[in-house]
Amino acid sequence: MARAPLLQLSDIALTYGGDPVFADLSLVIQPGDRVALVGRNGSGKSTLMKVMAGLVLPDAGTRVASPGVQVGYMEQDPSMEGFATLGDYAASGLDIDEAYKVDMVAEGLKFDPAGAVATASGGERRRAALAKLMAEAPELMLLDEPTNHLDIEAIAWLENELKTTRAAFVLISHDRAFLRALTRATLWIDRGAVRRAEQGFAGFEEWRDKIWEEEDQQRHKLNRKIKAEARWAVEGISARRTRNQGRVRALQDLRAEKAGQIQRQGTAAMAFDGGSTSGKKVVEAFGLTKAFDGKQIVQDFNLTVQRGDRIAFVGPNGVGKTTLIKMLLGQVAPDEGSVKLGTNLDIAIFDQSRAALNQDMTLWENLANDPELGVSGKSDQIMVRGQPKHVVGYLKEFLFDEAQARAPVRSLSGGEKARLLLARLMARESNLLILDEPTNDLDIETLDLLQDILGDYDGTVLLVSHDRDFLDRVATTTIAMEGNGQAVVYAGGWTDYRAQRGGDFTEAAVASKPLAKKDKATEKKSGAGLSFTERHRLESLPNVIETLGAEIAKLEELLSDPDLFTKQPAKFQKASDALVARQNALSDAEEEWLALEEKAG
Repeated sequence: MARAPLLQLSDIALTYGGDPVFADLSLVIQPGDRVALVGRNGSGKSTLMKVMAGLVLPDAGTRVASPGVQVGYMEQDPSMEGFATLGDYAASGLDIDEAYKVDMVAEGLKFDPAGAVATASGGERRRAALAKLMAEAPELMLLDEPTNHLDIEAIAWLENELKTTRAAFVLISHDRAFLRALTRATLWIDRGAVRRAEQGFAGFEEWRDKIWEEEDQQRHKLNRKIKAEARWAVEGISARRTRNQGRVRALQDLRAEKAGQIQRQGTAAMAFDGGSTSGKKVVEAFGLTKAFDGKQIVQDFNLTVQRGDRIAFVGPNGVGKTTLIKMLLGQVAPDEGSVKLGTNLDIAIFDQSRAALNQDMTLWENLANDPELGVSGKSDQIMVRGQPKHVVGYLKEFLFDEAQARAPVRSLSGGEKARLLLARLMARESNLLILDEPTNDLDIETLDLLQDILGDYDGTVLLVSHDRDFLDRVATTTIAMEGNGQAVVYAGGWTDYRAQRGGDFTEAAVASKPLAKKDKATEKKSGAGLSFTERHRLESLPNVIETLGAEIAKLEELLSDPDLFTKQPAKFQKASDALVARQNALSDAEEEWLALEEKAG
C-alpha cells in the first residue's frame, strides 16, 4: 500500500515586489526522501525551503503536510529571544525526559549548551539551531546550509547521523562531498522553475548540462525558423498581403516566444591578478611555538612556503588555524621561534567574518570607500587591477544589478556577501592570497569558477576550509592541526592527507592522549635530532619530490611540441615559467630531504 506523501506543494506562486520568484510550482516529498535542493545564489532556495516549512505564505497555491507529520526547519539566523543559554533554546519544545538528546547532539556538533545566547557567535547560534532540529527528530527535516561553521569532524558526524536516520530530509549545501554522500534525488531551481531528478547530487552536473544543451538546440532551431519566416515576410508580403495574414501573426508569435525565454544567468567575471612577482621564498618559519590561556596552538613548527604553493590548513574549530596564518604573516608574535617574510609581497585577505564589509552601507559605498582600491567618498569609479571602472559596471560583472548596487549589504544573502567580498579582493593586485573559509554560502557554479581561477593564479595561496572537495581540487599541501600543538605537513589535499595519515583524527582522541615520552631506543629509531614536525616532513618529502617530478615530465612533454611557441606563445611562456618554478622547487625539496636525512642520521 502506497504511503501518503509527507509534504505536497501545489501551484505555488510567490512574488517579492517584482518578478515572480516562483510560478505554478508543484512538488512532493515522500517518506524516506533524501533530496538535494540546488540552484544559483539568489535563485530562491532558502525561500522555497521556508515555503515548505510553512514560514512563508505564497501568493497562490497550497501547502499540505500529511496529518501527524512533523516538519522541522533549521534556520540560518535563528531568533533566540527569551532564552538565556544555547541549550535552553535547543531544548525548547522537547519533553523534560528528552532534554538529554541536546547534550548528545551538542557533543557531535561541538558546541557548549551552557554558552550564553547574548555572547554567542553566529556559528554557535547556527549549531544550536541544528542541534534543536536533530534532537526533535521530525519526520521531515529541512536543512539550510547545515555544514556552515562546522569543522570537518563535526561534518563527518552529521553526515553519519543523516546516513542512518529514518527521517526524510531536504538539504541545501555548497559542500559537494556532503551532498554526494547523502542524497538520492535532486530538486533544481532554475529561473523560477523547479525540476526534479530521481538521482542524487553525484549526477546533477551531467543532468544540468544535458538540459542546457537541449535548450540551446531548441533556441537555435527557433532562431532559424524566425529568420526563415522573416525572409518570407520581407520578400512576399506585398504580393500576398490578404491571404497570409495568419502567417504574419505566426511570425509575431515566434518573436514573442523568443522574447519570453528567460536567459540563463551567466557566471561572475572573476579573476585574480598576480601583479608583481614575489620572491622565490614567500615565508620561512623556524621553531614557532604559541599558546593561549594554557592551550598549545603550535610547538616547534617549521615551514617554508614557496612561490606558487597552495597550502591548506585543516583541523577542528578553535584549534588555531587562523592564528597560525597570522603568525606566518607577522601579524601575531610567536612565544618562541621566528618568521621571515619574502620580498615584494602584495597580500590580499578574504576574512570568513566578512568584517571588511560595512553591513549598513550600500554595495556601491562598500566599493567606493576603500583606500586599498584607491577610492573614497562618493566616487563612481574604482581601480580594478590598475584600470578605472564604473562601480555599477564592475558590480554587474559579479552578477549584481543596479538596484542591488544601492541596497545595503545586510539585505544580501550569505552567498551574495561572499561574492561582494571576492569583488573587493579581485579589484586589487596581489601575489599572496589568504582565503579564510571562502566557500561558505557560494553556489556550485561560483565554486567551480573560484577553483579554476585559483588554478591559474600566479601567486601563492594560504587556505582555511572545511570543504573536502574544494581542498582536494585546490591544495597542493595540507597542514593538519591536530591539537596539543601538533601541526603536521602533508603533501596534497584532504584525500591525500587522509591516505598518508592512515585514518581520521578526532579532537577528543588527540586531547585524551597526551604525547608519551619516548625511550632512547625509540628516539634513535625515529631520528633523535629531529622535531616532531621535521620527522613528518622527512616522511612526506618523497611524495612531494615524486609529484614535482611528474609535473616536470608533463611540462617537458608539452614544451616538446615544436609548434607551441609559434601558435600559442602565451601558453609556451606560461609553461616555460612553470617548468622553471617546478625544477627549482624540486631542487629545494631534494636539498631539504638531504639535510633532514643527515640530521636524523
